[in-house]
Amino acid sequence: MRILGIAGSPRRGGNTDLLLAKAIRGAESSGAKVKTIVLCQLDIAPCDHSDDCLVAGDCSIQDDMQMVYRELERADRIVLASPIHFMGVTAQAKTMIDRCQALWARKYKLKVPPLGDERERQGLFISVGGRSKTNQFRPAQTIVKSLFTSLNVTYVGELLFPGVDKKGAITKHPDALKQAFLAGQRLVEEF
Repeated sequence: MRILGIAGSPRRGGNTDLLLAKAIRGAESSGAKVKTIVLCQLDIAPCDHSDDCLVAGDCSIQDDMQMVYRELERADRIVLASPIHFMGVTAQAKTMIDRCQALWARKYKLKVPPLGDERERQGLFISVGGRSKTNQFRPAQTIVKSLFTSLNVTYVGELLFPGVDKKGAITKHPDALKQAFLAGQRLVEEF
C-alpha cells in the first residue's frame, strides 16, 4: 500500500506539517510505503484555463505538477494537510487542486478513470485553524471533498483542530499528534 502525504502549508515545520508527519509515520508503522510532497517547495503554476485538458485529459503546463499527477496515480491513500487561510485551503493547496482539472476532465469529459485505474483509493484531510469555531473548516472541507470525488478517492475522515495558530501550538494540544498517528495507522489497517 502506498500513502501519499501532501503538505499544503507555506510554513515549514508548522502545525499541519507536524500532524501530517505523524499520520505518515503511523501509516509507515503499519507497513505502508510512504511519500510526502511539499507543495511550497514545488514550481506549480496556476491553471490557465486553456481547456487543453478537455481533449486528452492531460495538462499542457509542464511544471512540477506533472510529478504530482504521477504520485496521485501511484497512491492508494492520500492525506492532504492544509491550514485554514481565509476559510479555505492555502494558496499552494488550492493551486494544486485547481490543476487537477485535467483529472476532472478525464473522469467527467473523457469517461476514463481519473487516476488511470479503478482500484479503491481513500483520502484523509488534516487541518488547523486559528479561530476557535469549527465552522471555519466547512469551505475547505467542501473543496477537499470535491477534489477527492473528482479523483474517485473516498473521503474517509478528517482531523480538524480549531484554535491552533501559532507555529508549534499543536504540540500543546493534549492528544492531537497521537490522533494523527492513529489515523495514519487506520488508513492502512481499517479503511
